[in-house]
Amino acid sequence: MRPPVLDPLFAPVTAIPGIGPKLASSFDRLLGDGKRSARVLDALLHLPYAAVDRRRRAVLSESEPGVLTTFEVRVVSHRPAPPGRRGAPYRVLCEDETGDVTLVFFNGSRPRLESLLPVGEIRFVSGSIELFDGRRQIVHPDRVMDAEAFAKSPMVEPVYGRTEGLSRRMVHKAATGALARLPALEEWSDPALVARERWPRFGDALRVLHEPESPEAIGEDGPARTRLAYDELLASQTALLLVRRRMKRESGTPRIGDGRYRRAILSALPFTPTSAQDKAVQDIAADLARPERMLRLLQGDVGSGKTLVALLAMATVAEAGFQAALMAPTEILTRQHFERLEPWIRAAGLRAALLTGREKGAARRDVLEGLASGAIDIVIGTHALFQEDVAFARLGLAVIDEQHRFGVHQRLALSRKGEAVDVLVMTATPIPRTLVLTCFGDMDVSVLREKPAGRKPVDTRVLPLDRLEDVETAVGRAIESGRRVYWICPLVEESEELDVAAAEERYAALKARFGDAVALVHGKMKGRDKDEVMARFATGEVSVLVATTVVEVGVDVPEASVMVIEHAERFGLAQLHQLRGRVGRGAERSVCLLLYKPGSGEIARKRLETMRDTEDGFVIAEEDLRLRGEGDVLGTRQSGMPGFRLASPARQGELLAMARKDAELLLDRDPDLESPRGEAVRILLHLFERGDAVRLLRAG
Repeated sequence: MRPPVLDPLFAPVTAIPGIGPKLASSFDRLLGDGKRSARVLDALLHLPYAAVDRRRRAVLSESEPGVLTTFEVRVVSHRPAPPGRRGAPYRVLCEDETGDVTLVFFNGSRPRLESLLPVGEIRFVSGSIELFDGRRQIVHPDRVMDAEAFAKSPMVEPVYGRTEGLSRRMVHKAATGALARLPALEEWSDPALVARERWPRFGDALRVLHEPESPEAIGEDGPARTRLAYDELLASQTALLLVRRRMKRESGTPRIGDGRYRRAILSALPFTPTSAQDKAVQDIAADLARPERMLRLLQGDVGSGKTLVALLAMATVAEAGFQAALMAPTEILTRQHFERLEPWIRAAGLRAALLTGREKGAARRDVLEGLASGAIDIVIGTHALFQEDVAFARLGLAVIDEQHRFGVHQRLALSRKGEAVDVLVMTATPIPRTLVLTCFGDMDVSVLREKPAGRKPVDTRVLPLDRLEDVETAVGRAIESGRRVYWICPLVEESEELDVAAAEERYAALKARFGDAVALVHGKMKGRDKDEVMARFATGEVSVLVATTVVEVGVDVPEASVMVIEHAERFGLAQLHQLRGRVGRGAERSVCLLLYKPGSGEIARKRLETMRDTEDGFVIAEEDLRLRGEGDVLGTRQSGMPGFRLASPARQGELLAMARKDAELLLDRDPDLESPRGEAVRILLHLFERGDAVRLLRAG
């Protein structure tokens, strides 16, 4: 049960005065997660990324062109656009005791502007002066206010990420409305740490950011934002430690295989596993044979063969008479895993099944009956695996692919489907050693650094966007020679709608040139439609696949040998590396073209140089951390992965280490969180939606 003190924050966003059903739908798009509507908490934690500073006041004669300034002026006259002159602006002449200025409005409504700027009245106008034919003008002033509105208006106005239908003021009003509903909460951080770092309290930090007194107050490394990032990291680390300590307390079940299924699978393979794969398989088999539960992280670069290691682990469990489940984050990846692994599973005499949200009716019923009776040995599925009606006869191993896409509670939900279930989590995002120690310190770790034999290097080139015509010509040559091409469209901002729009625009341009050889896939399409397009690309019916980053993880088309990434400077290093990993999987020599906008900045340039110079994902991950760029090594907001709202573990490694140490000390002294500080930390866990960890405490 969530503590009642937090109920005001978990109320729908419509609980904030001024937000009715119409505005709520816009806030749902901005702050909801697709499955639930926006809440007061979401508005509270939607932090500004910049601020408009209106504190500068001046008389007109002392105005500086191009500098945002607030002027107190008297309205002299209105000059509407002449009749028949479409596109001509509406002008309003204003003055103070030192000079005059013309306010310029394009497509301005006369009744609205006469109401906003009545002749003879005093108004406070905020905007940037520019000179036109030697005269001062402000085109579309930022703000026009009477004295009463000016007295109430913040002089430093926070700027938020927005969506269609929401103005800057609406988002700010929602944030301040959420602040008003924030209850007084007990301090959950170590008081000595808070004093040493000179951090504000949680509520005060939010006020500093939503009601800043200066633009510097909302700085990324300022005390307010750092405090909130620390709180989120502390919640995350406490939750992880509670889960792992609980798992360690539970005794495991030794699962000792006799090797028969593994030998059958290995003899069916058209290749020989690498020595790193062999070592990982041996380590996992040794873990499974112990009386303690296994919790192992398997990390390997793109194409290093993690899936085969997972299959051999599942076969080991089947040899011992148990079932295994592999959970992947998307339907495309799940179906691909099944299609690749099922022939080898069948060759070993085992039975596999697929379970996603798409399986309905009799097909779903058959799978559920097979899992409950034990007739199915291995199931490969999406989130559908941990639904209530899914029951296993003897689940022994849960394999979680792309672990950062699942919350702790989702991993727990699957491991609870059996008794003392062993857990193997996998990631294709190479994690720097420092972060492995900090975030996965209680896990055993296997690393696959070798690429399977036959994987060819990818020729990576960095080109300015003005070479787009040359790139399209090269794509035409690739199509003629029977090659297949990925064309990844730019991340626009934190808005899937805009990303899709960019992809549709590029698709239209390429289709006009290459016709039916071009297809489009993006994350807003239905699963069945995405799979159908991917299947056409895989069979060669389509030669060019225009896509958003939906192809980033797991899609495997060995015949694809060209990867074009448009506006590559907008992507994080880890994501660029994942995308490049989609090519270089077949016999063809592969190329990756990174198209960038000139003048993109130093960090963007270094990212692209790193991509050009190395294919080693671990080198790239360390460089990503060093550059403290956009990419969050553990899973980025930028790539649409759920993860941290306020913190960036990659950029804030020292803060993460502090939170880890604090969580360890707290749980050593107060393992059940029963002290006054422990009770406050329980509130923190619910606040950052790590409530499953609290439920674990109650379950003993």
